[in-house]
Amino acid sequence: MSFYNIYCDESCHLENDGIKAMTLGAVWCDKKAAKKLSEQVRQIKSAHGLSRHFEMKWTKVSPAKQAFYAEIITWFFCSPDLHFRGVVIPDKSLLCHERFEQKHDHFYYKMFFTLLKTIFSTEHQYAIYLDIKDTRSQEMVEALHQCLCYSRYDFDRDSIQRIQQIRSHEAELLQVSDLLIGALSYLHRGLQTSRAKRDLIELIKQHSGYSLERNTLLREEKFNLLIWQAREFQ
Repeated sequence: MSFYNIYCDESCHLENDGIKAMTLGAVWCDKKAAKKLSEQVRQIKSAHGLSRHFEMKWTKVSPAKQAFYAEIITWFFCSPDLHFRGVVIPDKSLLCHERFEQKHDHFYYKMFFTLLKTIFSTEHQYAIYLDIKDTRSQEMVEALHQCLCYSRYDFDRDSIQRIQQIRSHEAELLQVSDLLIGALSYLHRGLQTSRAKRDLIELIKQHSGYSLERNTLLREEKFNLLIWQAREFQ
């Protein structure tokens, strides 16, 4: 039995932010490899003249840092210990929360359930780390933990042992998740404003072998992607 750390982030999740696409993503690896992988990220930062404590974010991608972010992407795809799953909701305006008697916050955590459920295996144990949003979200995090455990008959939480909120500057692998979902969000929002960002998206396409606009196979292990459609719940 192995123990895995899962690092989750999201982009444009607010209901009325005026942005159509919502994206969630998770990077995961064996817990035993997490320290080594995090140190490798810090070394890449240093090699590019950045502080080891520099916080990687998709919003910080620029021509001056393009080579650094390109190396991080290549490093991810060349690291057999690392895996990614992303879920894209292309158009939040199509959501009909009233029909399902839910609030947008509840839908948000349902999407996290959709993101995570295919990652789990009955033979392994997991700790899930979420990018902290606000002080009110802990109650919803506990509800997510309960929902995930109940769905797997893990009533004693032997498999999904922990869901914890952390700040992204504390975890390099959470920053990698931010980078990858930022690329997906940029693509699905149809943005074209940054050549550096477009080039990084093309690099992800090359390494993954996918267009990033369609679902991958459900059991794709390295770069797994679901483009969620509202009609699935109708």
